[in-house]
Parts: sequence; C-alpha cells; structure tokens
Amino acid sequence: MKNNTEPKLAVVTGADGGMGTEITRALAFAGYRVVMACCRVQKAEEVRRSLLRERSGLQIEIRKIDLASFASVAAFADGMLAEGKRVSLLMNNAGTMETARRITEDGLERTVSVNYAGHYLLTRKLLPLMGEGSRIVNMVSCTYAVGRLDFPDFFTQGKKGSFWRIPIYSNTKLALTLFTIYLAARVRERGIAVNAADPGIVSTDIITMHAWFDPLTDIFFRPFIRTPLQGADTAIHLLLDKEAGQRTGTLNANRRPKPLSEKYVQHPQMEELWQRTEDIVKRWL
Repeated sequence: MKNNTEPKLAVVTGADGGMGTEITRALAFAGYRVVMACCRVQKAEEVRRSLLRERSGLQIEIRKIDLASFASVAAFADGMLAEGKRVSLLMNNAGTMETARRITEDGLERTVSVNYAGHYLLTRKLLPLMGEGSRIVNMVSCTYAVGRLDFPDFFTQGKKGSFWRIPIYSNTKLALTLFTIYLAARVRERGIAVNAADPGIVSTDIITMHAWFDPLTDIFFRPFIRTPLQGADTAIHLLLDKEAGQRTGTLNANRRPKPLSEKYVQHPQMEELWQRTEDIVKRWL
C-alpha cells in the first residue's frame, strides 16, 4: 500500500551557501524532504547537522553535484530518475563569479556552466519527475538587464574579448532569465510553474571573492547589501506560497512579480539560446 504521508521532495543546488542554507531550512521546516545538491559535501554536512540541531527529525540528505561538469550533473539526475520519486520543487540556486577564465571539461567557461548550462541540463533531466503542481525557481540577478549574448563566444568565453567577470556573470543571469521564460511556456500545459527570483545584492562569497576591493565594497555598499535570509526570501515565497504557485514565466523581486519589458519577453535570441544549449547538452539527455 502506498504511503500517502511520504513527504514531498525538493532539490536545492548550492544548498550549502548562505541563501541555499536559508532555502533548505525553510523547505525542511515546511515538511519537505530536501536533497542538498552540492559540490562541497563537507560544508553541506556541516549545514545539515546545524539544521538538525535546530529541529530534530528533518529529512535532509546530501548528494554530490558539480555544475561545472555535465557528467556530474547527469550522474546526479540519473540517480534521481532511477529512484523515480516525484520532484515537487527544484531550486536552481548555485552560482559563481570566477576571478579568471577557467574552462570546464566540457569546453565551457566555468561561470557559464555553473550559473546557466549546468542548471539547464539538470532541469531538463529532472522534468520527467515533475508534473502538475511542481515548481521550478531560478535564482537570477538584477544584472540580467546589462547582460548580452554573443554567440558562440558566450559558451566558451562568457563574452567577446578579454575576460571580465562582472559582464560574464551578468550574461549568465540574462541566459537564466530567458531560460525561465522559454521553459515556462513549454511546460505550462503540464501544470509546472517556472519562475525567477531576484535576491538583490546579498552578502555572499560572490560579492567579495576575496579581492582587493573588499574594504571599499563593505564601506560603500554595505547599507544596500541584504543578509542571506533577506536575499532568499523571494525564492522561498515562490517555492512555498500558494498564490505564487499560480503564476509562471515571471521575474520576481521582494515577493512580487517584476514587469519584464518586451525586450526580454520577446528576446530575439531566446529560441537560439535554447537550441544552442540543447546541442551542447544533447549527449547527456
């Protein structure tokens, strides 16, 4: 006999980071079985133990994933598929802003792989486990507004010309925003909600990256920088709020939909981005 009390399943990438910890806590406290999809397993275990000290009986497990490796992403997803458990929530939260150009084993610039392409592959592979009522939330950034997609350089270099981490980061967030809009339209009839969350400027390792301007960043921007909990709030709202689950294909900030101009809703490169990404990850699908 099927156990109807079995908790719903949620997957959170980058669950060991600041916002990832807050999202994991919120979902676990709400009664979900949470899979912490992390590259830093030891750090994730510290987070898991800390949460269990806060409340015993939480169902939290850790599974290794490296979003800079398609083989790792595929292995993680294949493991989930083999179990066949329905995925109610997928939180694509992990992110990076590399300080130098690093090329992955798949030939992609590392920021592009971690922030966009790895999450694309993970989402595509987990879709068979999702259905009516499932939710996908992508953690984007207000920097999408200054992003641009120069093909084919976007995938291999992040941008045309010399390496510059801030524009490359922005480009990946534009790609993830366009992926949100495009995917939402494709899975709408299946009852799967796909939305993006803009956390604002959050105090995480991405802000500092241990660079020379850390003190200046702290002095000038500290009044505007949010805590990880504040940054995670909109994503948590999109994952758990009943009303939020009724909308799809939206960008959200401060718990509210943020109107997107036609420039993005009808972005001329949106379908090309999808097709190019499909070609890159097809051997893993």
